[in-house]
Amino acid sequence: MIVSLGIDFGTSGVRLVAIDTDCNVLWWGTSDLLTQGWRATLFALIQAIPNEIKAGVKRIAIDGTSSTVLLCDREGRSIGAPILYHDRRGAAVLDSVKSIAPAGHSAIGATSSLAKLLWLMGQPEAIEIVPTARDAYFLHQADWLAYHLHGKLGISDYHNALKLGYDVEALCYPDWLERQPYRPLLPQVVPPGTPIGTVLPQVATELGLAADCIVCAGTTDSIAAFIASGVKEPGVAVTSLGSTLVIKLLSQTRVEDVNFGIYSHRLGDLWLVGGASNTGGAVLRHFFSDAELVSLSQEIDPDRPSNLDYYPLLTPGDRFPINDPHLAPRLTPRPERAVDFLHGLLEGIASIEARGYQLLAQLGATPLTAIYTAGGGAQNPVWTKIRQRYLPVPISISPHQEAAYGAALLAQRGTNG
Repeated sequence: MIVSLGIDFGTSGVRLVAIDTDCNVLWWGTSDLLTQGWRATLFALIQAIPNEIKAGVKRIAIDGTSSTVLLCDREGRSIGAPILYHDRRGAAVLDSVKSIAPAGHSAIGATSSLAKLLWLMGQPEAIEIVPTARDAYFLHQADWLAYHLHGKLGISDYHNALKLGYDVEALCYPDWLERQPYRPLLPQVVPPGTPIGTVLPQVATELGLAADCIVCAGTTDSIAAFIASGVKEPGVAVTSLGSTLVIKLLSQTRVEDVNFGIYSHRLGDLWLVGGASNTGGAVLRHFFSDAELVSLSQEIDPDRPSNLDYYPLLTPGDRFPINDPHLAPRLTPRPERAVDFLHGLLEGIASIEARGYQLLAQLGATPLTAIYTAGGGAQNPVWTKIRQRYLPVPISISPHQEAAYGAALLAQRGTNG
């Protein structure tokens, strides 16, 4: 039995899945982040796999949260604490980022990997190592975790490296980044899923893995979740109905528009085009409990319009599909009956989703042909029927939604599988 292992270091914990060659799930493992840190959590999850399954593990891939980064020395020891994905300390150096990166580049942002690197370069512990930068590495979470399995420092993938400034079309660092004094810190970048090396002998013994088990380059958690859906054809998309609304469309053409927060990740020879709105499940849960959402949804006739024109937001401002930081939530008039209010909210979010896909098409993305749905909202069949009125393509539930499953597929097949 040949087993592929996917490990997801996401925003809400760590998950592991083992699959066979037919992509059947053999084992799930979950854990909160242990107080001993990332490495201890990774090792504990692998050690917990039943021996009869673990003996067949031949490939491993890890995904991490986008732009979670750290500086480490030549032994892989962290220099200072890691900086997490949502940390906005990069805002202090945003002018410096803008001075070197082209206008509209995806690396321009307070939470980007590049902004965090520039912030680190101003700290005393980093200033000391820059002259001998060959002895230090700037890595993403997935890069650093994989190092503890294969022992090769300074290797990343082009999904994690996008917001570091890596050119995912030319597959190299751009000239404006090559000229920077911290260039020696930057990792070598390879396609996600690329075999990097076998597990270190001492690690294989400690974890009970086979000596010929290969560790592959990883990806980000959101892209791993897309890969999990199994989508391979241009024009097919995944809508995530979680606390926010996120859409990702597989396209033959690359689409970038900084004004709407739209950027493209390379996925083999195709492009994963995405955008995110502040509307979504967080708005629904602000007004209704989970039990109320289930019971009231059953009372809604999805074929009948509510005649309410809502733009559901909790606070002013949205970026996609409308770029207006002052956009006011539109939640009035509010009907007397709670079921009618929920009906209007579900329609409002569906309308925003449809407008998002229309915008991607206007900007040149491959026309939409089908949608898979992930997230909590995917389990609401009434909402699906409402969305079907706004979106003239087939809508179904994504067969697999866990990022760990996508990481396992990446290990097994790479991005062209």
